[in-house]
Amino acid sequence: MSKLSIIKELWEFLRIRKKWWLAPIVVFLVLLGVLIVLTEGSAVAPFIYTLF
Repeated sequence: MSKLSIIKELWEFLRIRKKWWLAPIVVFLVLLGVLIVLTEGSAVAPFIYTLF
């Protein structure tokens, strides 16, 4: 199963079942994951981890 098919399946679930309130939660989790991955090896990492 490719990554694009997972995204497509999630989009279909949100669209068909009218679960639009889940979209901001999904976007926030994706952005948080990207933030953690990008700052993992940088000098900013100690400041990010103090937020949580």
